[in-house]
Amino acid sequence: MIFRTILLWLRRTRGPKLEVHDVGRIMMRVWPTDLDILNHVNNGVYLSLMDLGRLDLLHRCGAWEKMTEHGIYPVVASETITFRKSLSLWQRYVIETRIVGYDPKAVFIEQRFVVNGEIYAQAFVRGRFLKRSGGTVPLDELAQALSVDTTELTLPVWLRDWSKHVGLPPTRAEAPSIWP
Repeated sequence: MIFRTILLWLRRTRGPKLEVHDVGRIMMRVWPTDLDILNHVNNGVYLSLMDLGRLDLLHRCGAWEKMTEHGIYPVVASETITFRKSLSLWQRYVIETRIVGYDPKAVFIEQRFVVNGEIYAQAFVRGRFLKRSGGTVPLDELAQALSVDTTELTLPVWLRDWSKHVGLPPTRAEAPSIWP
């Protein structure tokens, strides 16, 4: 994954500029290191590849530079993925990435693995933004730093509900592992 990240970083100024709410697309190919013992892309690798799609979108819309200036960085808080078809060795595919909405604490992103216009896998990510100096970045502060209108998108109700159901207590609260 480190080689793909470096390659993406080196190519960050290529390709069309995007607006933050546009769909970002990156062309990829399945490498031998992506495969599991069943000879298809390992389920965990999909999540790592999705990082590249989000990073590409942040660079191409200019948000990465603005975040760096403000001492802000993104983290994944929750994610879910549904698999439809397997990706095989050397197969070409596109990772599509777009922001689908916001809540007071997070940005929600949809990502797709697409082959010849057909969805092979689809994921939803709830991302938070943190300050290098410590603490989280409230949505209004993030919107101001990135010059983004967060009211432009309406978060689907099911994503808001999903977020509530999969969330864990804050890092400073207790979270004992007790099984029913």
